[in-house]
Amino acid sequence: MLRILVGFDDTDTVDCGRGTGKLARWFQAALPDTCRIAGVVRQQLWVDDSIPYTSHNSAACVLVDVPDSSWLDNIVERAAGHLQRHFVAGSDPGLCVAPQGNGNMAELMAFGQSCTRYKVTQHAAMQAVNGFHLSGHGGTNDGIIGAAAAVGLTAAGGCGRFIEYGALREIPRIVTVEKLQQIGIQVVSVDRDARFPAPQDSVDSRNWVRPWLIAHQPVLLVRPAGEGCWEGIYGKRAHGAGAGLTEPAG
Repeated sequence: MLRILVGFDDTDTVDCGRGTGKLARWFQAALPDTCRIAGVVRQQLWVDDSIPYTSHNSAACVLVDVPDSSWLDNIVERAAGHLQRHFVAGSDPGLCVAPQGNGNMAELMAFGQSCTRYKVTQHAAMQAVNGFHLSGHGGTNDGIIGAAAAVGLTAAGGCGRFIEYGALREIPRIVTVEKLQQIGIQVVSVDRDARFPAPQDSVDSRNWVRPWLIAHQPVLLVRPAGEGCWEGIYGKRAHGAGAGLTEPAG
């Protein structure tokens, strides 16, 4: 099996009622049975008034598992078609596609990190992509910047959060550590004196399980909530909410 990273960005508008994350999650419907989505990672980019963005300036990277490298061009074609069908008029959609584990990823990873710190250009994205697929599909084509950044950051394996991973959205509010581990989500405490979460311990997910991408793995960060009990440190942020241990919807 080969894993291909598919980056989407700038596919929506302020009043369209959905974001790039949802378009990325829909990509499974565009794939044949021989390919599957292993996850979708939301990547946060730099937020500044000099950068046009819809709400939070985030991009999405889809992790697609395919039988072998011969599928790469097919995935590019399917991703481009998916983007053309679902992007919203008035947006500036971009697409980036690259195989994970490729030795030519260093420049793209560095580019992704730069997009979290300051404003970058389309030209910089085109230079960093180093032969991988990068294309604009409307408007100013500025979406190629975020699409490339999403792939680079996800390839680095230590940034972003999963907005799709298996049956992520069907996990009940109270779930055991063992159950989360069985579906591939590691549970890690961020409390300085906490014990290691035991398999039989319970986790209050707060109805919002969005693991972080850490060391190329989905990791749910928790804190103690009683003997043998833990709770996720982040919950879904209500629209317009301020700062705190919450995150944007997605």
